[in-house]
Amino acid sequence: MSNPSSSPHPRPGQLTLLSPLSPPSLSRAWLTAPHPTLPIVATCSSDKSVRIYSLTSFTLLSTISGGHKRSVRSCAWKPGIKGESVLATGSFDASVGVWKRWESGDLNPKPERELDFTDKGDTDNADEDEEWRFALVLDGHDSEVKSVDWSAGGNFLATCSRDKSVWIWEEVGEDDFETIAVLQEHTADVKCVAWHPEEEMLASGSYDDEIRLWREEVDDWGCVAVLRGHESTVWAVGWEGIKVKIGGKEIDVQALLESGQEWARRRERSGPRLVSCSDDQTIRIWRRKPREKGPAQNPLSIIRTGSSEEEWVEEARLPSTHERAIYAVAWSHRTGRIVSTGGDGKIIVYEERWKSEADEAVMTAAAAPAVNGNANGDYPAIAEENAMETIHNIENATEWIAIVEIEGAHGVFEINHVCWASRADRGKSHDDEEVILSTGDDGVVKVWLLDV
Repeated sequence: MSNPSSSPHPRPGQLTLLSPLSPPSLSRAWLTAPHPTLPIVATCSSDKSVRIYSLTSFTLLSTISGGHKRSVRSCAWKPGIKGESVLATGSFDASVGVWKRWESGDLNPKPERELDFTDKGDTDNADEDEEWRFALVLDGHDSEVKSVDWSAGGNFLATCSRDKSVWIWEEVGEDDFETIAVLQEHTADVKCVAWHPEEEMLASGSYDDEIRLWREEVDDWGCVAVLRGHESTVWAVGWEGIKVKIGGKEIDVQALLESGQEWARRRERSGPRLVSCSDDQTIRIWRRKPREKGPAQNPLSIIRTGSSEEEWVEEARLPSTHERAIYAVAWSHRTGRIVSTGGDGKIIVYEERWKSEADEAVMTAAAAPAVNGNANGDYPAIAEENAMETIHNIENATEWIAIVEIEGAHGVFEINHVCWASRADRGKSHDDEEVILSTGDDGVVKVWLLDV
């Protein structure tokens, strides 16, 4: 496990404020969720509303209110659908709302319009072809809903609550959801839920300091792993992307597998990792320990001898840089970088890199006699290949460093949430460029540009 005491290298990057989203909420803003395909975001607020902003112009497109009676704590966009946007919202009124809007493709900012759904779905005064409609409300939780998240395929919606439970809902028809699981093994307030990026597996974090992983077993959902290590509330969890990124660049795991690299074999069998942050001021990376194959089972047998339980281990802790509770963490699926924020008002970006031993191996290769190299000092091809073989066979081949740290990102206010989003304004330099969104107690959402 990597040493978390401090960053092993200086912080060379820079985080620049691109723009705040305007106008801001006049009360605390909890979370901002980027749309999976469109250049818009949804921000939920303690004033019971959800604001839809444009990432092209950084301006407000619409405000949706009236669907909830208390603060809207969480929201999430449904993935994998075209022609329509679907947004789930979780509120302190113990309900979950599902909102829908037909997309015309015109996302240019227009005069802000407030849509009021106080009458639970009465949209007679709104043009359903152009505006948001309150499709349905999901009731069942006994207390405040803290987090909502859609599965990668969009067929499941997970919600969690102060009532210590995690609910899984399945969409079985148009505006029709069915409860397929109520998971009650946490012993305290459940703060967050997050679906695996390719498997139907759910992670949840709680005030009981634990992370639980859930998946369906035959006909019932059950807990397959409990991740213990945090010494206080787990505020947020997030998954690594499917593609492996180190140093901000994609690694060709398949090519390494074909050359017999042990590091690549372990990463390929483990799958995406999980990141968590806590009130104990730590950020931890968890990895699945691949299960050894047992004896073949007769496919005709109705008795299943294999256990569905999984073993997960703490692989690393990120450098200790936060001074108060860490409320949010997000893993970029494009670069593999992680961003965090919390009660100390800091925004910190981390990057996974090859360990110093690996760096030394590359430098040794560079100093070797040139083979298929050139007179410009470029790495000799064969020597570098040998060095990379050394790198990929190191048991713990990588380490995490903090590449950017800024203080007081929202002045004196705490920051509740941070995430990555595709850059969409005119200044973007390439299609894969990302920005960071921070959401604070001051009601402001800020858009940051990372330069490394």
